[in-house]
Amino acid sequence: MSWSTLRDPRTWLAAGALAFTLLALAVPRINLQREAFDVLAVVDITTSMNTRDVTSNGQPTSRLEAAKTSLRSTLAKLPCGSRFGFGFFTERRSFLLFDPVEVCENFSAIDEAIGELDWRMAWEGDSYISKGLFSALALAHSLKSDLIFITDGHELPPLPYSGLSPYEGKPGDVGGLVVGIGARTFSPLLKYDEEGREIGTYKQQEVPQENRTGPPPPDAESRPGYHPKWAPFGNAVVNNKEHLAIVREAYLKQLAGVTGLTYAYLPDDRDLLAPFTPAAHPRSLERPADISAIPAGLALAMLTLLFCLAAFSAFRAPEYSVHKAK
Repeated sequence: MSWSTLRDPRTWLAAGALAFTLLALAVPRINLQREAFDVLAVVDITTSMNTRDVTSNGQPTSRLEAAKTSLRSTLAKLPCGSRFGFGFFTERRSFLLFDPVEVCENFSAIDEAIGELDWRMAWEGDSYISKGLFSALALAHSLKSDLIFITDGHELPPLPYSGLSPYEGKPGDVGGLVVGIGARTFSPLLKYDEEGREIGTYKQQEVPQENRTGPPPPDAESRPGYHPKWAPFGNAVVNNKEHLAIVREAYLKQLAGVTGLTYAYLPDDRDLLAPFTPAAHPRSLERPADISAIPAGLALAMLTLLFCLAAFSAFRAPEYSVHKAK
């Protein structure tokens, strides 16, 4: 090999490309530490979740459909090694459909299960949100998972004036999100018959506007018709807009506060991974990683530069020969 050949950068580019190609063929897999998540997603399927006041794929849709689309997007972004369980809330309890399973190996089955969730799975018209959340937290704790609980926060019947029942679990023991879904403006609450057909909207007198169990409100004595024994709540007609649908953000933030969860608002069908990640308890996972693409990429870059230099030399050679002849 001549000295001029050794000085030619194309020689070193070709040698480097060969060396990196051999390295790509021989390099072993290495173990890398990654974060994975164990999550239980529970979706409210009570009647108010049928309100069509949110957007999914750019189109107006129900809160339930937007919640399902958001969960499917979140599932697609969870790192391999994470586990995903699924359930729903109706009446006063959350029910588990399946235990958390690995997301990459079971992606199609999980995605299909989310898509098949339907409001007709509910069997009662009541919606005790706090009890549903507390039972979902108990499920998540038993499964050693964090929680994503999606709801509009519409308690029906409303909470009594004594307020929220105490949370008996340990706040923060389960990480995750309370996700509020629905518009921040009032919409009619849709009404369905026994066959599940939409037949209009609820009127004020068809929905309890206040909870008249337990102690009366502080202003009870000033209400028309008040009697300490026979009418402790008075007899005036109360309109607290319980027949209208709106996301109850203040209430959901209160629930998140007492349980140690994080509140997140979901106005459309975007995924929940960004707010979920800092609120969750990630699990460190060691997984083998193939790094052969790194030396292979360097070899390709050197070959590309080599061919560029060769093309440039071929382009310049005729011009050089003409000048030399003159």
